[in-house]
Amino acid sequence: QVQLVESGGGLVQAGGSLRLSCAASGRTFSNYAIGWFRQAPGKEREFVARVSRIGISTDYADSVKGRFTISRDNAKNTVYLQMKTLKPEDTAVYYCAAGSWVNGKYDYWGQGTQVTVSS
Repeated sequence: QVQLVESGGGLVQAGGSLRLSCAASGRTFSNYAIGWFRQAPGKEREFVARVSRIGISTDYADSVKGRFTISRDNAKNTVYLQMKTLKPEDTAVYYCAAGSWVNGKYDYWGQGTQVTVSS
């Protein structure tokens, strides 16, 4: 089992920045790729970014490329999502998840943190 807890969400004006954290406990954190996903009201959950087990590889949704940066610190069992130049359409509940880089399946999910971007 891996337990994931997101933090760092909040209310920010358009153009602002936030940094989300995903803290893990339980089984060996570095065994898992970590992904960030988001779900806006009335919409399906969508992929945002992911990072490989030791942080060498990253991947981003086109909508956040150049604005968001994912990173991880395995010594702290934490993954970060630095979000810059936020837009109102970034408003959503953000979730982190642990799983496989190869098949893209995620076995463990956090409870989510709300990000609201005002115009």
